Amino acid sequence: MEIIWSLLVIIGAYLLGSFPTGYLLVKSIKGEDIRQIGSGSTGATNVKRVLGKKGFLTVMIIDAIKGFIPVFVAKYLQTKFGIYPDTELLPILASIGVIIGHSKSIFLKFTGGKSVATTGGTILGLNWLVAIIAFIIWASISYISRYISLGSIIGVISLPILMYIFQAPLSYVIYCAIAAIYVIYLHRENIKRLLKGTENKVR
Repeated sequence: MEIIWSLLVIIGAYLLGSFPTGYLLVKSIKGEDIRQIGSGSTGATNVKRVLGKKGFLTVMIIDAIKGFIPVFVAKYLQTKFGIYPDTELLPILASIGVIIGHSKSIFLKFTGGKSVATTGGTILGLNWLVAIIAFIIWASISYISRYISLGSIIGVISLPILMYIFQAPLSYVIYCAIAAIYVIYLHRENIKRLLKGTENKVR
C-alpha cells in the first residue's frame, strides 16, 4: 500500500506542479507565449517582463501555493494512514514531484519555470520557520544586488543549512540539498550571465 500511495502522491504532485501559471496568465492577458520572451521561463521573474509587478506577484504566489498543497496533503495522508511514519518520506516525494512538474510541465511539452517559488511552497509545507527565513534571505539578496537570480540561488543554498540548524528530519535536509542542486542547475544560464556581468537587473 505504501508504494501505491507513493505513486499516487508523486503523480498528483507532478500534475499540480505542471499547471502552467505564468504561461496561462500571459497568454490570457497579452496573447503571447511567455516561452518566446526573455529567458523563456514561465516563472514569475520572466512574467514580470511582460506584466510588471502585479504579474510577478500573482505568479509567484500561485506557484508557491502549488508547492504547498501537495506537501500539506501528503502530510495529512502520512498521519492518517501511517505511511512512512519514521522517515517523513511521503511529503518529500510530493515535494520532488511538484518541483519537477513545474519545471518540466506535461502541458507545455516538458518546459516550464525554474521552480524557485514552487520549491519555496514545499518548504513552507515542511517547515514554515525555515521558509520564512529563506524568503527573507532571498528578498534581501535580490533587493541589495538587484539580481533576482542571485537571490534565488543563495536562498536555495540556505535551505539544507537551515533545515539542519533547526533539527528537521534528515529526509528534509536531503530533499533541500537535492532541490538546491536542481534549482541551481536550472539557473545555469543565469550563473553564466552573472559571471560575465550581463545578467538583467531588477529595476
